Amino acid sequence: MEASTKGTFRLAGKEFPRVTWYKDPGLRRTYICLMFVVLTSATNGYDGSMVNGLQSLDPWQEYFNHPKGSLLGLFGCIMSVGSLAAIPIVPYIADILGRRMGVIIGCLIMIMGVVLQSISTNFRMFIAARFFLGFGVAIAHGASPLLITELCHTQHRAIFTTIYNTTWYFGSIIAAWLTYGTNKIPNDWSWRVPSMVQALPSLLQIVFIWFVPESPRWYINKGKPERALQILAKVHANGNEQDEVVQLEFQEIKETIKMEKEFEGNSWAELWRTKGNRHRLIILISAGIFSQWSGNGLVSYYINKVLDDIGVTDSDTQLIINGVLQIINFITAVTMCFFVDKIGRRKLFLTSTAGMLVAFIVWTICSARQAETKSKAAGNAVIVMIYIYYLFYNLAWSGLLVGYTVEILPYNIRAKGMTVMFLMVDIALFFNQYVNPIALDHIHWKYYIVYCVWLGVELFVVWKYYIETRNTPLEEIAKHFDGDAAVVGGAAASEKGRHLANELDLTDSTDRKDPVIEHREV
Repeated sequence: MEASTKGTFRLAGKEFPRVTWYKDPGLRRTYICLMFVVLTSATNGYDGSMVNGLQSLDPWQEYFNHPKGSLLGLFGCIMSVGSLAAIPIVPYIADILGRRMGVIIGCLIMIMGVVLQSISTNFRMFIAARFFLGFGVAIAHGASPLLITELCHTQHRAIFTTIYNTTWYFGSIIAAWLTYGTNKIPNDWSWRVPSMVQALPSLLQIVFIWFVPESPRWYINKGKPERALQILAKVHANGNEQDEVVQLEFQEIKETIKMEKEFEGNSWAELWRTKGNRHRLIILISAGIFSQWSGNGLVSYYINKVLDDIGVTDSDTQLIINGVLQIINFITAVTMCFFVDKIGRRKLFLTSTAGMLVAFIVWTICSARQAETKSKAAGNAVIVMIYIYYLFYNLAWSGLLVGYTVEILPYNIRAKGMTVMFLMVDIALFFNQYVNPIALDHIHWKYYIVYCVWLGVELFVVWKYYIETRNTPLEEIAKHFDGDAAVVGGAAASEKGRHLANELDLTDSTDRKDPVIEHREV
């Protein structure tokens, strides 16, 4: 896809002047409300940081009788088990009931889980509550990024969808510093307060989701094109249905979805039926696994154990290290969202993964040195490498995990494809949260060697399969994966048809038809 010139964006082969979102009433109103939709990821981040924080709180440890080993692993992984249990119904809620309803249902279940968690009288009840949290998160996760991607203006899509997953750190910052503050409370409220605050993102979403329009692509798929056009016009052109950008978007979306229904379908088998979809599936599976199996799971849920192993045992110090780390992570991740289209997805993924590999190798060496010599300098070096490691991780994997995977999927398999990606995330989290504390207890720093080797595998897969999609409208990204077989409607299809005709010298032929034009007329 040819990049647009400075100050313009490209749609269906045409250049249009860029729009500043905060100066445009329609975009400003929609994007402000969408910022509350992205909080789905913040709930996950809050949970990860809260799990770390609770383990550093003496009242929590005493109330639940100092859980450890496999029981502590179950405590960490049960939220992922809940998410796995919800996977079979996630795409159907988003496709049948709508993207907005998926967010609402997920938030209501999460609020129920928070209530049970906050009033827990024993550890089994606490674990059961976290199962419901995971179940609700999966449903909301399956709908939120779809709604964001399908509502955003083409020139802002990359930034906004990338920001979605970075709110993980927003939630983690609140949890990290809240647990640091409640550590001063010498009773059970030190852990019950953070548990109750976990409902805040879901409560905000339930309120503000009513101010966000439903996806115009969902309306078209449900046979309501008039409603879809109204929403596109309201969001992208302040109600002007005759706006050229709106008309091009509308025709491209309408014809693409029509052709997807006629020629591709949306069964699960569609995910691996074509070469292009198999390529997408490799990215979805690998991205979901790599986002959690890169060594970050050690710090996200068990930083207290990592710090214990290098001699940092004071709970206040552990909470401060975790709190500062989350702030730096959030700043780095959000900043990189604004460079996704400037630098490109592939370059960011390669740089991020290579940097993590180098940082983790040094992290492992320093940990080994500290274990042998009990050197304070080596222990401090481990802390520094944790920060450097996350600096590289946040170049790509925090934001682009959702931003890249949701945009490479055509509408007919978008919900199912994202379900597969989040399934891989949950499987990886389950492994991390259950196995990591056991492995750290038994082999300590030697466990890091596994991740050093695995990061090398990740780097190869990213280099081999992750392709560039920057500066490409959502419907037209199919060209990068499917080539001439891409199902694209509207003006983009006409442009493609003319290009093919010129290449094959068919313009003046009387006995052969333009394959793309014929495809559109079926």
